[in-house]
Amino acid sequence: MIGWNATMAKIDQRDLVAEYFEGFRTGDHARILATLTDDVAWIIHGHRTTRGRDEFDGEIENPAFTGHPELDVQRVFEDGPVVVTTGEGRGATVEHGPFRFVFSDIFTFRAGLIARVDSYVVPLR
Repeated sequence: MIGWNATMAKIDQRDLVAEYFEGFRTGDHARILATLTDDVAWIIHGHRTTRGRDEFDGEIENPAFTGHPELDVQRVFEDGPVVVTTGEGRGATVEHGPFRFVFSDIFTFRAGLIARVDSYVVPLR
């Protein structure tokens, strides 16, 4: 895990996104939050928008879900301050149990950290 210090400024954007995803896979809030700016915005299109680390932290383990998601990042594209990922995942909701989904996340960076995440999630049958 990468610590929140000067080392963070030396890591490239793709590696930071990999840290972000690994934090979700393991439920490691500190690991995820270390990749984000203080005023981060997370737009989960069609669901909700969080602003700031505190709100973001509350969405990491949403009470409507159980366990940690399985996330298979299949493609990563980078252009300037933006990294785009696509992939497939598995999770479980409290109400309906296991489900599969595909996702695309667009990460916008500022000062070496993630300042905005646009998430598009499509459930699969």
